Order: sequence, then C-alpha cells, then structure tokens
Amino acid sequence: MVEAVKNVTIEIKPGEFFAIIGPSGSGKTTTLRMIAGLEIPTEGRVFIGDRDVTFLPPKERDVGMVFQSYAIYPHMKVYDNIAFPLKIRKVSEEEIRKKVTDVAKVLGIAHLLDRMPSELSGGEMQRVAVARALVREPRVLLLDEPLSNLDAQVRVTARAFLKRLQRELNITTVYVTHDQSEAMVLGDRIAIMNYGEIQQIGTPFEIYRQPANMFVATFVGSPPMNLISGSIIERNGKMIFDAGAFQLSIPDNIASLIKEKLMHTEVVLGIRPEDINAVPYNEGLNICGTVYVTEYLATHQWVTIAINNIYIKAYAPAEVKINIGDKMCIAFDSNKMYLFDKKSQKSLMT
Repeated sequence: MVEAVKNVTIEIKPGEFFAIIGPSGSGKTTTLRMIAGLEIPTEGRVFIGDRDVTFLPPKERDVGMVFQSYAIYPHMKVYDNIAFPLKIRKVSEEEIRKKVTDVAKVLGIAHLLDRMPSELSGGEMQRVAVARALVREPRVLLLDEPLSNLDAQVRVTARAFLKRLQRELNITTVYVTHDQSEAMVLGDRIAIMNYGEIQQIGTPFEIYRQPANMFVATFVGSPPMNLISGSIIERNGKMIFDAGAFQLSIPDNIASLIKEKLMHTEVVLGIRPEDINAVPYNEGLNICGTVYVTEYLATHQWVTIAINNIYIKAYAPAEVKINIGDKMCIAFDSNKMYLFDKKSQKSLMT
C-alpha cells in the first residue's frame, strides 16, 4: 500500500496564511484534499475549529477551494460562475445578487460580471475562481497552486493581491505550492513536506535561517545552500571542520552546540551562496580554487569555485570581471555556517 502522507500533524491558527510546499509527490496536495474532504484519511482526524469534519463531504465543511485549473465553467458568464455555489444551495436571487456584487467589488472584478471566461486574462480568471470560493463566506480558504498557470509578471501581481486580500478578510488560508518563493512571500508559517512527511514547520525566517535538516536547507533558497562533507576534529582546544581540501575553525557559539561525542564524526557543513564572497586570489586566504563557472544576473553574479573536488557557489558584484579558470578565494562570516549530521541529515545546531 502506498502512503501518500504519513504522521502529518498540522495546527493552523485562525486568520493565518499557512503555506505547504514540497516537490512533486511530497503529499502537499493530498494533505489539502483531506482538509477539503476530497480525500478521507485512513488514520487520524480533521478538525475545523472544534468541529470534527473527518467524514463530512466537502459541501458541509465550510471551506472554499481554488484549484490549479480554476475550474471555471466556460459556458457561463462571470456572474453565474461566481453565483453557482449559492444557486445549488437554493439561496434567494436577491441574496445571490448582493453576495456576488459584494465579492466582485472586493476582488476588483465587478466590471467583468457580464463577460464570458474566454474574454478574460489569466489574472482575471484567477480572481473569478477566488471570488467563487469566497462568495459562500467560508471559514477556510484552500488554494492549490493557484498561480502556476500565470506568466511570471502576472504571477507577481496576483501574489501581492492574494496577500492583501487575505489580510483584509482575515480568512484562514491554506496555500499549496511547489514554488518556495511564493511560500516565503505569502506564508505567515510554512510546512515543508517530502515523501509524505512534514520536514519542518516555521516562519519564513525560521525555515530559511534555522533549517531542521539538509532537505529543508537545500529546498529553500535560490541558489540552494552549499553542502560540504567533512569531519569535526579538535586542535589546541578549538573545534575544526576538516573538509580535506581545507579546514575551518568553528566559532565558539556554534561549537557549544556540538556535543563532544560528535568529534571525529562525519558531518556536512552548509553555507548559503549569498553569505559567501568570491574575492581575488590572495595567498593569505586559505580557501582558494579555480573558477568553474559564472552566472551573471545583472545586479550580481554567482561564481562557482572548484577547490579540488569541492564546488562552492559564492556571490560577486556584477561589475567584477571574472573568467572561467581564474584563481579566486572565498571569504565568509563563519557564524553563518550550518552543521548537519551526515548520516541522519538532521541539523546539529538545534
């Protein structure tokens, strides 16, 4: 039997924008579908507030859902698409008109109510889908990759719109995405999933600066964190990270988190590319190598430096001329390093 999700426990606060991210097949959409009532868990319960909704159908759960495809009916005008959930509940025409008009004004699409879906842009379609989910005034709004079909420029605008709307309505929102930048911008807290399990739950800052394991460390951040295998040794009372090609002294505040039993244990050092500076070759620096590749991004460039068989990506200003094959060194604040157990892949700093 395949387990799409396992041992997942999430508590979402009222009014919170809660993002769930992970690679394809990680279980994030299945988790959302269990909240919506489209999947029934084989174990465990689903509560909305104090109400156990585990076995209730979607229409009785007081949730609104926006799908990746938007699921807009092409033969209905925008007004009728938004009104549809109310019509099937036999709400009076007068109340439907008021609710549809009100939600359309909030979402800035009142001028589109007489149009057909074929006349709408991608961003307008997305707003119609959100309006239809909100017209019932649900307790929880569920969003499954709602921006993935939009082009990059529209996506940025739609992202800001969703954030502002959620704040204005103060509606509890669960947002599933594979895009970590969306989650970091939108989420009050983020759950990261992999292989059906929660890897970490925390604020964007906690996820980025206090990763629980190597998966979280590399999944969040672009470019991903540099990971360098090595071991911990002691020299003259100081703890040293030995990568073979080079050695680094571990700051006292980090060393205090590492137990003595980890001495001579295989570990992985992590450091984010933006925390490393690629600098001109200097014999006084002890971590130097050869430029393997450069990636120019107008405002800056990423420089990958090969140190024997270790490849480290570092930051350099855009105006600095760097060629493949140049000798360069790296410099960084050692207080921004991370250490992970190589076997368990868990952080050694928590």
